[in-house]
Amino acid sequence: MTTSSGPILVPIGFAEQSILALEQAVNIAKITDSELFLLTVVEEPSTMQKLFSSYKESQEQLKEQVREKLEGLQEKYCSDLSRDSDCMVSVGAIYEKITEVADMIGASLIVMGTNGAEIETRKKFIGSNAYNVVRSAPCPVITIKGKEHRLGCNTIVLPLDLQKETREKVTTAIQYARFWDAEIRVFSVLLSNDEFVKGKLQRNLEQVEQFIVDKGVKCQAELVNVSDVSLSQAVLNYSEKVNADLVMIMTQQESDFTLYFLGSTARSIINESDIPVMCVRPVKKLDTTSYELQ
Repeated sequence: MTTSSGPILVPIGFAEQSILALEQAVNIAKITDSELFLLTVVEEPSTMQKLFSSYKESQEQLKEQVREKLEGLQEKYCSDLSRDSDCMVSVGAIYEKITEVADMIGASLIVMGTNGAEIETRKKFIGSNAYNVVRSAPCPVITIKGKEHRLGCNTIVLPLDLQKETREKVTTAIQYARFWDAEIRVFSVLLSNDEFVKGKLQRNLEQVEQFIVDKGVKCQAELVNVSDVSLSQAVLNYSEKVNADLVMIMTQQESDFTLYFLGSTARSIINESDIPVMCVRPVKKLDTTSYELQ
């Protein structure tokens, strides 16, 4: 499918994950006929550094060196794109500049690498630049953590819960499934033996599955019963089981841990998944008691 989409932004830190992210972004840009922007953010100098007159000269030299490296990557990876590509170097807080540039260029997607959390407390309370981008970005964000990934996408995993299923996530999944001719695997996690909850989850799954199939996209739905792992681990386990190429989640917190650590389930999935994760930021909450897809 070659329907044109908006620009794709790729933050580049020159680590292995950011190069993998660039490779994936180039592949998506080819499929969606999108422009591609490569961005490196040079962190703001400290107050002490600013006291010395030489810091401006050093910073300009650094920016020039970074631009040269970016242009080298652009030439290597972007030369056969049908649309334009460009390089940008900015100074400031990394995640703030990424979201600022994404907004400025009207990005339809951000694709970025992440090394995950280094320590447990950081995972819970601070998060990474990638997670902060996910929380504040004006568009969907794909995070790349694993060492290698297939180009393209055969299987998209779409976890659903009772309270916050939104049109945005399902519609975005359909959009990208069409780009790749991929199958969507819709599933819900049953964390209790409550028959009412089970019945409602099953009805939601069937409704979403039928909606996706009616849009001409391959889909399978499954209710997974777990009792000994967290919601995030259940998502990761299922994604590995079906050999997923992409996991799609909402950046808001899932129903079982509402407001806990500002989205601990989403954060755990982003930090721990070796499969690329697409985070869709919801525009608004829907009435969860009368949810209908249109």
